[in-house]
Amino acid sequence: MQQKMTITIDREVYDALYRVVGKGNISKFLENLARPHVLKEDLTSAYQAMAADTEREREALAWSNGLIGSVNDAQG
Repeated sequence: MQQKMTITIDREVYDALYRVVGKGNISKFLENLARPHVLKEDLTSAYQAMAADTEREREALAWSNGLIGSVNDAQG
């Protein structure tokens, strides 16, 4: 269930949120930022969900393999 909330923020911050995140996405963006700070989630479940995301796992592996190549290039 969702709950409506009114917050006050600086106009410059609001304008940047509107520009970067988009008109219909500000609430979800702020909720996603706040969630890990206020809710105690089960880390095991969160890690299982991340591991089940095969596209994310593929990108993470490619990124980490790229780092290994960068270290080898820097040393030799």
